Amino acid sequence: MSSVKQLAGQTLWYGVPTIASRFLGYLMNLTLPLVFAQPAITADLTQLYALIPFLNVLFTYGLETAYFRFAQQTEPNKLYSTLSTSLFMSTLLLALGLWLLTDPIASFLKMSAHPEYLHWMIAILALDTISALAFARLRLENRPRRYALARLAGIFINVVIVFLFLGILPHYFQLDTLQWIRSVHPNEESGIVYYLIGNAVGSGLTLLLLAKQYRDVSLRIDPIIWKKVIRYSLPLIIVGLGGIANDMISRLIYQQVVDLPADQARHELGVFGNIIRLSIGITIAIQAFRMAAEPFFFRESNQSNAPQTYARVMRFFVLTCCVLFLIISLYIDVVGWFFEAIHRGEWTEGLQWVPLFALGNIFLGIYYNLSVWYKLTDKNQWGAWITVIGAAITIGLNIWLIPEFHYLGAAIATVSCYATMMILSYWSGQKFYPVPYNLKKLSMYIGSSVILVLIHRYLISQLHAAWFNLLVATVFLGAFLLFAWKEFQLDRKAKAFN
Repeated sequence: MSSVKQLAGQTLWYGVPTIASRFLGYLMNLTLPLVFAQPAITADLTQLYALIPFLNVLFTYGLETAYFRFAQQTEPNKLYSTLSTSLFMSTLLLALGLWLLTDPIASFLKMSAHPEYLHWMIAILALDTISALAFARLRLENRPRRYALARLAGIFINVVIVFLFLGILPHYFQLDTLQWIRSVHPNEESGIVYYLIGNAVGSGLTLLLLAKQYRDVSLRIDPIIWKKVIRYSLPLIIVGLGGIANDMISRLIYQQVVDLPADQARHELGVFGNIIRLSIGITIAIQAFRMAAEPFFFRESNQSNAPQTYARVMRFFVLTCCVLFLIISLYIDVVGWFFEAIHRGEWTEGLQWVPLFALGNIFLGIYYNLSVWYKLTDKNQWGAWITVIGAAITIGLNIWLIPEFHYLGAAIATVSCYATMMILSYWSGQKFYPVPYNLKKLSMYIGSSVILVLIHRYLISQLHAAWFNLLVATVFLGAFLLFAWKEFQLDRKAKAFN
């Protein structure tokens, strides 16, 4: 089996739980208008799930990547025990610190009425952090099936709890024999907490299923190994925080910077969270790819044809992202029709900007693909600087543009940030670790998909008919899929010839 085929297979297995999680999250996102009449009710949930990734970076402090980096150079059990012990101790301290700071954090996020939301968030963070290194071990050992099982089990429990408390139990509130349920679910707004409870319970189950990965851990830290790992991983914290800032900062600060009364700001934040989630297709591909690609890139680095392999991976990745971009962008009106059909028209605000967020995510995916050069050359500080520049751009543009342009301002900031990071990473990477990327083809893939979306929007503006909208979308998507298939076939023929 070729290395690229192996990566594709592993991406599929790692992608199964990722796709399932995102898809179920997408479905739960579509249920928000069914459960909550007003988008403002979901504003707190949007902010919490914007804050969690920031804190995840601090809780894990780059140990996953460091584990992949040093696993080939250090005695595996000693390395794993050292990192596990370090992670256990730091998680306990950070979780305790956050618990003590609940009140000021709640005040900043304007959710002082619900400090319990933050308590559940801390539980989620602690459980996910302890699971992180176990998942990394499964990835390094090429055990994607066990990885998928643990992920999917947690996801399943999460969905069951949310469905039970928000979908089933409310229908029995009026029965005299079940009056006790009212104390569990007293009002509409309290339903938000069940998304967090479901997540925490799911994370707990996942950790239990991974317990076997910690059986051989000795709770000792080898100081030599630990110092070496920390020196490597510290720049990755900056990279991680900057990367998360680029992705999440708009949701975290939207309510603080938008020039609107408090109630209207909460409304827009709830809608904005919905808009962002609708662009998940690209992030599915990115996350699944990163799970498999990181250990893959390190393993392939010793091969003489590694740069050529990385270039091929980039082509297939961009093609896949473009297909997902077209699916999201061409059929976004279907989501709007659904919201209108259930008399939730307020939730359709800003849907026209979803393609911009999806395009930004393509650039982000390319950046992650390009980032292999500084990880392989131990020049993580370059990745840190690129990410910091990106974070500065996204923070500055969000603060500048959101007050004036609202959802569009956040979309412009997203695209500008990721495009800049992509360009900087390519430029610097070609100096230190040249990879023969086919820029002409990559530009053609992205450019043609964007042009198709623009033509689609123009045509449906001339004829406002649902059947015409779907017909044009399907024809354009089919044409691009045919083009992508031909590209794959040409690559296979070229590889066979060589």
